[in-house]
Amino acid sequence: MADLNAITAAVKAAATELITVAALKPCQILVVGCSTSEIAGRQIGTASSLEVGRAVVAGLLEAAAAAQVYVAAQCCEHLNRALVIEAGAARLYNLPVVTVVPVPKAGGSLATAAFAAMHRPVVVTGIKAHAGLDIGATLIGMHLQPVVVPVRLQVKYVGDAIVTAARTRPPLIGGERAVYRL
Repeated sequence: MADLNAITAAVKAAATELITVAALKPCQILVVGCSTSEIAGRQIGTASSLEVGRAVVAGLLEAAAAAQVYVAAQCCEHLNRALVIEAGAARLYNLPVVTVVPVPKAGGSLATAAFAAMHRPVVVTGIKAHAGLDIGATLIGMHLQPVVVPVRLQVKYVGDAIVTAARTRPPLIGGERAVYRL
């Protein structure tokens, strides 16, 4: 069995570092994809663990609460990579809400745990988040704003799962004569 406290601590550290590096502002969105199977050292989709999902969500929500940002937890492909997010964020960003409750075999353990842990969770079909954390190669890029910048974190793994992170920035337009404030 994986060390759940170590998972929570690693996820909190990774999310906190990404929030800082990406300079997320209150009410911005951090999208997270996670394979609890990969964390446990198994192939994605083969050993889903709600206990591991809860440990991941605990770290995410603690880091997000400290920065006052929203977490969007990506569901698995059985729910078309829909996302669990607080109702307030869905309202703020005018996100299309769908009627479904994620479960481990249709949504995944991360989404199931997030739905149980959030204050007023809803599921939305898609977002354009400001930063992303991918634990176990779940492919969250479809939920990030158009210009994605890789972020190298101190936390490289959660359990056995590789951690990949990204921030976004507005597009640079105007060509060689343009002046940018980065």
